[in-house]
Amino acid sequence: MRARSIAAATAAAVAVVAARDLVQKKHALLRNFPVIGHARYLLETIGPELRQYIVTSNDEERPFSRDQRTWIYASAKEENNYFGFGTDNDVEHMQGHAYLKQRTFAGELPDVHDPQAVLPSAKVLGGPRGRVHAFRPASVVNISAMSFGSLSGAAVTALNKGAALAGTLHNTGEGGLSPYHRNGGDLVLQIGTAYFGCRNEDGTFSIDKLRDVVAGAPVKAIEIKLSQGAKPGLGGMLPGAKVTPEIAEIRGIPLGEDCASPSRHTAFSDVDSMLDFVELIAAETGLPVGVKSAVGEMGFWQELATLMARGDRGVDFVTIDGGEGGTGAAPLTFTDSVSLPFRMGFSRVYGTFAELGLTDDLTFIASGKLGLPENAAVAFALGADMINVAREAMLSIGCIQSQKCHTDKCPTGIATQNPRLARGIDPASKSTRAAVYLRTLRRELMKISAAVGVAHPALITASDIEIMNGDYDARTLLSVYGYKKGWGELGPRLTEEITALLATEPASGQEPVV
Repeated sequence: MRARSIAAATAAAVAVVAARDLVQKKHALLRNFPVIGHARYLLETIGPELRQYIVTSNDEERPFSRDQRTWIYASAKEENNYFGFGTDNDVEHMQGHAYLKQRTFAGELPDVHDPQAVLPSAKVLGGPRGRVHAFRPASVVNISAMSFGSLSGAAVTALNKGAALAGTLHNTGEGGLSPYHRNGGDLVLQIGTAYFGCRNEDGTFSIDKLRDVVAGAPVKAIEIKLSQGAKPGLGGMLPGAKVTPEIAEIRGIPLGEDCASPSRHTAFSDVDSMLDFVELIAAETGLPVGVKSAVGEMGFWQELATLMARGDRGVDFVTIDGGEGGTGAAPLTFTDSVSLPFRMGFSRVYGTFAELGLTDDLTFIASGKLGLPENAAVAFALGADMINVAREAMLSIGCIQSQKCHTDKCPTGIATQNPRLARGIDPASKSTRAAVYLRTLRRELMKISAAVGVAHPALITASDIEIMNGDYDARTLLSVYGYKKGWGELGPRLTEEITALLATEPASGQEPVV
């Protein structure tokens, strides 16, 4: 009897759905194929998951392949992150793959099995320009800019605590310095076009508010964001419905009102005035100041290098972001087709400063899918001094690459403000995973450096890596990107300093100026 009742109820429900499908006018498919037409929408909804776990091979998925995600997950959990039975890459025919050339003999090298994997920057951030609070970053791997608002408070907390455990820097992103950034990790404060957290009521920049923010938090450097790889040259709109009391207070904007982020800065309008702005902030805070940008037209970089060559003004660091897209939600055209990919963009900017002999006078920070050892090694060989990781850090705390960051429906609670979803993150355990991943990446970089026969990844040269073009051609990075002899390499003084530093007993925390 019960079975008959269930069958009758099911048939009635199907009949109702069929009747609705037949009379509705929105979907032609459902009018022509009532009930069964819904299967198409179901498959479309779960298509990414089917492809991710069933259809694609270990190396097909993008942005991160299954092998890449597996390595990050295993590293974060302190599990075996080795792979057996050889590579499953088509090495005989793969184009564009980078191969490092190991050396048979080398001098004394640091311990690559150090669990802390102490790996400081080869350069003192702010040192060449004499900033009052210049320092040597204790880690060449740091957490990239991701704002509270795009990430949940629990996710930011986990990342900041992880940064503290691993001794890395944590970039706040342009959304302001939130309470979730105050969990022990040292910070790089990012200033975007809307000046969140340091703005007047009319949206203009306030140096007084910036001083207050810096004075009340462990801010080690300030980064002025000109653009980012996900959406270069594009502003944004935060709808009033998402401007909660918490976000309004952090960002310094009116509660419940739409807030536009301009596509350009209003505090300066050209390179000359930008350098004045940089020097103002450096003078008022004593901190190293740099700029972050994706790479498009090169006139900006050429003028910046030319003005810095005079010696009276300049940035302390440049963060180059790849145009491959990142954590920021963006229109497909911007993600796919605006600004140069990382390797091409970085090499052009580095070459612009190298032509004028300025590369030892500022720190080059690289970002854009560099949280994988081989990609990071290429960045260092091209001249990077440090790398920032974003999506890889998200993966380390549980991201599953569902690609729902822009929907507020992130199933793991990382890229959402939905309290029900965000509660799934346990900051205590996830912070440990983030820290372990960061240390593991540093240790992998030390192993790669040792294989090449050098003590530090910044000593890997553009001649130590070759880009394969199938089974018939291979060219060094030096050749592929048009580098001149010595480009991508540290000067003799910096080489001697970092080699000596790694040979001594490491200190905890951020390294003092040396």
